[in-house]
Amino acid sequence: MPDILSIYASTQPDKLAVIDDRAGASITTWTYAQLEAAANRLANALASLGTGRGDKVIWCGPNSPQVVAVMAATRKIGAVAVPLNYRLTAEEAQYIVVHSDASVAYVDAEYAHLLEAPADEQLGNLRHVVVYDGAPPAGMLGEDMVAKASAGPPPDADAEQTGATMIYTSGTTGKPKGAYRNTTDPATGIALIGFIGYTPDDVYLTSGPLYHSGPSAFMGAGLILGQTIVLQRKFDPEDWLRLVETYKVSSTFSAPPLIRLVCALPADVKQRYDRSSMKRMLANAAPWSFALKQAYLADFPADSLWEIYGSTELGVNCVLEPKDQLRKPGSCGKPAPGIEIRLLDAAGNEVTGTGPDHPGELYVRSTGVFNEYYKQPDSYEAARHGDFHTVGDIAYRDEEGYLHICDRKNDMIISGGMNIYPAEIEAALEQHPGIFDVAVFGIPSEEWGEQVHAAVVLAPGASLSEADVTAYAREHLAGYKSPRSVSFMAELPRTGSGKLLKRQLRAPYWAGHATKVG
Repeated sequence: MPDILSIYASTQPDKLAVIDDRAGASITTWTYAQLEAAANRLANALASLGTGRGDKVIWCGPNSPQVVAVMAATRKIGAVAVPLNYRLTAEEAQYIVVHSDASVAYVDAEYAHLLEAPADEQLGNLRHVVVYDGAPPAGMLGEDMVAKASAGPPPDADAEQTGATMIYTSGTTGKPKGAYRNTTDPATGIALIGFIGYTPDDVYLTSGPLYHSGPSAFMGAGLILGQTIVLQRKFDPEDWLRLVETYKVSSTFSAPPLIRLVCALPADVKQRYDRSSMKRMLANAAPWSFALKQAYLADFPADSLWEIYGSTELGVNCVLEPKDQLRKPGSCGKPAPGIEIRLLDAAGNEVTGTGPDHPGELYVRSTGVFNEYYKQPDSYEAARHGDFHTVGDIAYRDEEGYLHICDRKNDMIISGGMNIYPAEIEAALEQHPGIFDVAVFGIPSEEWGEQVHAAVVLAPGASLSEADVTAYAREHLAGYKSPRSVSFMAELPRTGSGKLLKRQLRAPYWAGHATKVG
């Protein structure tokens, strides 16, 4: 079966597929025919380096046409795309490169420093690094080798396309986990697209980085429908409004901090830009507060706001329609089309009651769930209950069947739409000789939903300030994982068996809040 991009390159070759409009710089546009040629060249170049079906390909860089091309190129040759967050440190990036068994990396020149030229076994299976949009460092390949490749279909282009991806999420044991997803059954995705009402005429704007599963998934849906994709390399609120007006953007997906910045712009700034084209704003990545929804609806069409609840592992699970945004504060909606949800108590029995007094761990059955945690089968099996999967959220149903997320079973923090696991931060901070014990957890943040907080017990004789702790964290972790605040304690509360009572630490910060999640 021909690749979907190849079909559009034939049926609508001159329609704009990708627009890269960087304020103050030149505008790059690719038609569907040009995107097809770019993806084919890259696919053939990767194939010439020995990359084939099932092989892992790291890609790293801000939003750009090349990122769109590499997603299509890996699909065309049956490889597995592995997005690498460019905000990571080189140390964090190297772990993912090695753990993923990637043999090739495709990286923006601005972030080539995150990878070393493959010269030794420290980089695992990595044998080639291809650099785009700038000169390659020594030992790496440049865009010239891609430009020389054929623009025709790659070998086996008509074979079944897997569309496989492996996105790394921080792990509860301190190391990231590769959530592998093979999207061979598109049934739930197609049902969701139809339910929300997407059309081929929609124009999709990337609000947030494409290494994040949400923005990339909905961009992918747009390309499946033959839409035009507008790329914003790095987020800026007023420039975002400029792009909405310039290209009559009708669709996007956003975490709360980005839209909060847009809505917080001065009224005279917002009035410069026409926002009436927005038809489908997908609110996700973290809960949107009721106040933020009100601010958005004051600035954008009233029927444009949809909220979805999901995760990297499980895709979209619930949908809250525009008509319910102000009627159902705190709800994440009802199960999305094709999705079955169960709430289970601690004994594994289904919760049948309604209201906050009848919570249960939320389990999902869907054809769109991930297939495995790469090399971590125990973690995958631990998240299952028969055919159902969980990411550890606690929820309840109200009397109308709407779901409300009220807590998390595990310690995950969602700050600004990014999943952050305290164990990874604790493992880094524990390496400091002045830190005897540490607990990391999320506390409320008006701006980010949650922010990272560290409770620290100093080693005997040590003297550290809050700035010392945060500076050390930033040396070893991406900035968004580093604690925004630090408290110092004589000891951390633990059970008689030594288990840390993290809920006890969190409680004072969340007192007075309706839920225990941001």
